[in-house]
Amino acid sequence: MASGHEVAVYGAYGHTGRFVVEQLRELGFVPVLVGRDADKLRTLAASGPGFETRPAAVDDPAALDRALAGTAAVINCAGPFAATAGPVIEAALRAGIPYVDVAAEIEGNADTFARYADRAREAGAVIVPAMAFYGGLGDLLATAAMGDWTSADEAHVAYALSSWHPTAGTRAAGTVSRERRDGRRVRYTGGRLEYVSDAPPTLDWPFPAPVGTRSVIGEFTMADVVTLPSHLAIPEVRTYMTVEAARDVLAPDTPAPAPVDERGRSAQTFLVDVVVRSGGTERRAVARGRDIYAVSAPLAVEAVSRILTGRTRKVGVASAGDVFDAPDFLRALAPYLSVELPG
Repeated sequence: MASGHEVAVYGAYGHTGRFVVEQLRELGFVPVLVGRDADKLRTLAASGPGFETRPAAVDDPAALDRALAGTAAVINCAGPFAATAGPVIEAALRAGIPYVDVAAEIEGNADTFARYADRAREAGAVIVPAMAFYGGLGDLLATAAMGDWTSADEAHVAYALSSWHPTAGTRAAGTVSRERRDGRRVRYTGGRLEYVSDAPPTLDWPFPAPVGTRSVIGEFTMADVVTLPSHLAIPEVRTYMTVEAARDVLAPDTPAPAPVDERGRSAQTFLVDVVVRSGGTERRAVARGRDIYAVSAPLAVEAVSRILTGRTRKVGVASAGDVFDAPDFLRALAPYLSVELPG
């Protein structure tokens, strides 16, 4: 299926990186293990069939060039992406290969669109940031829900997580984001990102069965506020998180995810409820699955597969719903999550 294409995975030994490496291998790609720590790369390589390792720090352009040499694409799984996205994108542009990342950092993703839109378009390159559970999945669902609408008044992305045990990468990215915001929080309203200092609201959200109505943190803002507005004419984009999951991820003593099955997934389950509204009409798309980190792997790898086989709608920097056929992409994820779309 994948014709043996070599795909570099930057941050291959991280929690999500390991899922991506395994997903690539299962689908017939040849993962090339790349990252800053040579010892961790060697340890990971010892667990697989003939994995090649290529150590490279983000502040070493020559090493990054060697790491990407001969590969067909690169998937960046190494956060904080505020530090890694720029250097790896630069290396991908020099190598003439597509770039995909799993960044959930709002400002990091906004930086990618702002800094690389013109250069990527001029180079005919495909750069897809936030091709993961946060940012990518919500964008695909919202795009599919929009259907033939060319605009909407509002988009709401509500997350019901049974729990949220953060990885070390999630905690590091959160620290960087808090520093960049200087204690403020961010929301998307009036067609732009806005920083405010008040506390977010708490409200009830009517999730579909079996979750039902749950208390959520309103304006618990995720990467969807960058990906959706990048191509959908929606001036109000709001995201929500169940109170228990928000409490988990913000608590300093919440442990990291623990594997409970042969694929290394945790017991965490999720439901993503996306509602778009135009006038008095509402459309909804829903996804259900397990382990937000594990499901990022099929999202990112499916993106690479579609880019390499020409199943894209544009070049440049683009979010998932813009560059891919959203309903078709979501159907391709059937082994990993269940989706309900309008109609």
